[in-house]
Amino acid sequence: MKLIFNILAISGSAMFAGVLLAIGVLLGGYWKSLLAPDFLNAFSDNSQFIPRAIAPVTIAALVGLAGSIWLSWGEKDARTLWLWAAACIVVLLFFTMVWFAPTNAQFAARSLPIEQVPAKRDLWLMLHNFRIALAALVSILGVMAISR
Repeated sequence: MKLIFNILAISGSAMFAGVLLAIGVLLGGYWKSLLAPDFLNAFSDNSQFIPRAIAPVTIAALVGLAGSIWLSWGEKDARTLWLWAAACIVVLLFFTMVWFAPTNAQFAARSLPIEQVPAKRDLWLMLHNFRIALAALVSILGVMAISR
């Protein structure tokens, strides 16, 4: 059972980082090539696909982290690493809810003044790198935890 949770935590968070990386590199590169009105149209037309990619890997990572913490509770070193991994995912999800979700909603609704769109998009992409790093760190910490 512990192995299953460890696999879910590590592979789920690695897949999460991969999805975020794909969004940042593939979609981000495409978005930057568009004029502001075209970006807003493309974002609005396709924004429903992003949560579909993120949700399953996020659920896998969260379930795996919860089980890994629970089943490693008696192992101080492993527990500490799993708790740090959980803290990373909590920060990532908090940041997503507080900044990215409202910004995505602005883009999708085309409610941002057009002259502010390029700067906001560029800030979105820059901050998105922080999310990628946090998701990758969750996976790294998980690997460290199981090596204890």
